[in-house]
Amino acid sequence: MLNSRTITCSINKPPATVYEFASNPENLPQWVRSFCLSVRKTGDEWPMQTPTGWLGIRFVPPNELGVLDHVVTLPDGQSILNPMRVAANGDGSEVMFTLFQLPGKSDEQFAKDAGMVKADLQTLKAVLEGSQA
Repeated sequence: MLNSRTITCSINKPPATVYEFASNPENLPQWVRSFCLSVRKTGDEWPMQTPTGWLGIRFVPPNELGVLDHVVTLPDGQSILNPMRVAANGDGSEVMFTLFQLPGKSDEQFAKDAGMVKADLQTLKAVLEGSQA
């Protein structure tokens, strides 16, 4: 089993609003600022430009459960599943992202990746709550 960490973020918006925004790959550059420079649609994938090159990203089909799982395809063809979900939290939402420590990733790199995910979720919160454009 891989080491994992689930990072959460509370957002003061209804789950449907959070899901609609976060599930649209065109919005990724607005909130995945840690590495997403741009995206474009190609078939059922959305190639994402990053500082180190292009990655593929493909979300699960739209659903009413708030599931935002997505697969990132690295340039070497390796696919990485990223479990993600939006759940109701009172009148707002809880966004949960599970990060796995992949083989060969040091504890230091895993901690850095977790920090990037946390920062991206905080940016999602700021964008949706209107405190950041």
